[in-house]
Amino acid sequence: MSVVADARAMAEDLIRLRRDLHREPEVGLHLPRTQERVLAALDGLPLEITTGRSSTAVTAVLRGADSGRAVLLRADMDGLPVQEATGLDYASRAEGTMHACGHDLHTAMLAGAARLLSDRRDRLGGDVVFMFQPGEEGWEGARAMIDEGVLDAAGPRVEAAYGLHVFSTFEPGFTSRPGPMMAASASFAVTVRGRGGHGSAPHLARDPVPVAAEMITALQTMVTRRFDVFDPVVLTVGVVRAGSRSNIIPETARFEATVRTFSRDAGQRVRDAAVRLVRGIAQAHDVEADAEYLEARPATVNDDGETAFARDVVRETFGDDGYATMPNPIAGAEDFSRVLAEVPGCFLALGALPAGADPRRAAFNHSPHAVFDDSVLADGAALFTELARRRLASEGDRP
Repeated sequence: MSVVADARAMAEDLIRLRRDLHREPEVGLHLPRTQERVLAALDGLPLEITTGRSSTAVTAVLRGADSGRAVLLRADMDGLPVQEATGLDYASRAEGTMHACGHDLHTAMLAGAARLLSDRRDRLGGDVVFMFQPGEEGWEGARAMIDEGVLDAAGPRVEAAYGLHVFSTFEPGFTSRPGPMMAASASFAVTVRGRGGHGSAPHLARDPVPVAAEMITALQTMVTRRFDVFDPVVLTVGVVRAGSRSNIIPETARFEATVRTFSRDAGQRVRDAAVRLVRGIAQAHDVEADAEYLEARPATVNDDGETAFARDVVRETFGDDGYATMPNPIAGAEDFSRVLAEVPGCFLALGALPAGADPRRAAFNHSPHAVFDDSVLADGAALFTELARRRLASEGDRP
């Protein structure tokens, strides 16, 4: 049977695993119940398994018929601090925690690929490293696993790495693009320090609230007037805090923003410009401003050759309609970027819009209402399998 046929034959097992994971989501680097389920799913397979020292990561190595080469397949495992509101019969049982980004699907797909590749190990031209990663959602799980040696787990350093991500509003099928696919992310926090007073006498105080408001507006203007629309910058203020009563001028006002960029040049320029702007506005109003700009993760940049290879594998496996080139990168950030900064590879998107749903109305990833179609699990497992199998059958470091 073909890889796709074998994957679809195990679909019920993949759905069962995914839903078990969905019922018990965990957040961060320490996911003991999730790790237990992953280990159970891998039990009995001819894998060399190690677990993380600083997290509940799972690394599994499958030895192929030939040695000296290796590729890596990655799935993230963590949930989000979101209260689920889908009403599904397998909805989260954990208060305030949900698999709202589809990492439960990724984990089930990779476990399925481990089974499919284990059945074909005597025909593999090298080794496969399965990277089950905790802590993707802002916890630097990929960095922790890289620091603990996941890229060298097979002995030879992996020569290519592949990952995929489901999206609840994308039509079924795979999509990717060469170069930047997802954004670099940074956080920008500003505390404006004025002088408190009575709301009826603002001239006797130094009100930080309108100063913070002016900064927020000026930052939005700066992004639209100072940066090339073809090398975009996204800056969104998601937190604003100040005061306790309507008639009290507070001592401080604080806002926090997320910043997304797609090139190192834009990232450095927005950092310098944003800090300079808020300090200049503060000086103009005779207040002080503490500005903290923290880079979180780099852009997810796909290797041109590996992306062309992945495109061809999808089309040969699922037909020409199974793949579409993504016209623009996604402004979301992803810590698989840290793997791709070390080795060439490709990150793909997989549409998981439920059948009959309107993509314009469906809840997006991270929403408490986000729903993903389980029917994509077999295709994801099959693609992981084919990427590894065909990449190890190619000659040289690049396809």
